[in-house]
Amino acid sequence: MPAITEPAPAKINLALHVRRRRPDGYHDLETLFAFATDGDMITVEAAEANTFTITGPFAAALLPPPDTAPSPDTTSAPDTPPAKAGAQLGTANDEAPRSANATRGTAPWTGNLVTAAADAFTAAFTPNAHHAITLEKHLPIASGIGGGSADAAATLRALARLHQVPKTDPRLHEIAAKLGADVPACLANRTTLGTGKGDTLTDLEGLSGTPLLLVNPGVAVSTAAVFKTWDGQDRGPIPEGTLLDRAIAGRNDLEPPALALAPEIAQVRALLDAARGVLLSRMSGSGATCFALFETPQARDAAATAARARRWWTLATTMA
Repeated sequence: MPAITEPAPAKINLALHVRRRRPDGYHDLETLFAFATDGDMITVEAAEANTFTITGPFAAALLPPPDTAPSPDTTSAPDTPPAKAGAQLGTANDEAPRSANATRGTAPWTGNLVTAAADAFTAAFTPNAHHAITLEKHLPIASGIGGGSADAAATLRALARLHQVPKTDPRLHEIAAKLGADVPACLANRTTLGTGKGDTLTDLEGLSGTPLLLVNPGVAVSTAAVFKTWDGQDRGPIPEGTLLDRAIAGRNDLEPPALALAPEIAQVRALLDAARGVLLSRMSGSGATCFALFETPQARDAAATAARARRWWTLATTMA
C-alpha cells in the first residue's frame, strides 16, 4: 500500500468560555473551534514493525536526547515534555522553507498521542497490523493550537484512508474522545461549536479564507497550570449571531490565568490589537499562542513582519 500523508492543521479557539469544573476533572466548555490551512503533517504506511519518526523545526522538543535515544516499542516518553509556564520554546519560524532548522530522529513508540492513536486504531480495525509513522513538526509544543491533539487526529484520518475505513465510522470519534478533549474537534477538522468537555460538536459556517496570523512569544504554557489558575467564575455563554459576531462578542476565559503565568502574552496581544486591518485578536486555547484575523493578506503580512522583528514564532496562513 502506498504511503498516506495527512495534514494536521493548527487549531484555534475563536472564543473559549469555561462554564464549570466537572466531577470527572474536565471542564464544561463552550468554544468556537476553527482551523488554519497550515500546520504539522503526518505520513503513515504499512510496515513490518512499528516505527515513529519525527522531523521538522520543532522535532527536537519531542525527541529523546541523542545519547539516550531508546529503541522503538521498548521505552515510554511523554507526547510533549512537561511545559513549565514561561519555559522557552525554540525560535524556529514556519515562514522559513519547510526544510529549514529541521531535526530528524526516531522517537519511542509508546507514551505519545500519535502512537496511542495508532494503537487504538489498530485494535479497533486492523489487529496485528504495523505502521511506519512520520510526524513533520512545524507547530510549537504546549502552545494552545492543537499540538498533539491535531497530530493524533491526523493519524486517525491517515490510517482510515490507508485501510479504507469510512471517515464517518463512529469508532473513530470514540477513539478520539478517549485520547483527549480536543481530539474529536481536530478529527472533524472543520469549524464547529464545541460543548460539554469540547467533544460535542455542531458544525458552523463562516470565515473560510480569512487571512490569519498565529504568533507565539517563545514560551510554553502548561494547560493544567492554566486551568488550575482559572478563577472558577462562569461568565456566561457564547452569544448567537454570525461566526465573526459570536467570536468578537466572546472571550477566552483562560487568557487571564495564562497571562499571570506568562506575561509575555500581553506583548503579543498589544502588537496584534494595534495592527492595521485586524478584525479580531485573542489568545488561543490555554496559550501562549495568540491569533489575529485580518481584512487583507497584506495587513496580515505586515503584522507578521513586526512580530518576527521581535524574534517571535509566526505562521501567516488563512482560515480553512
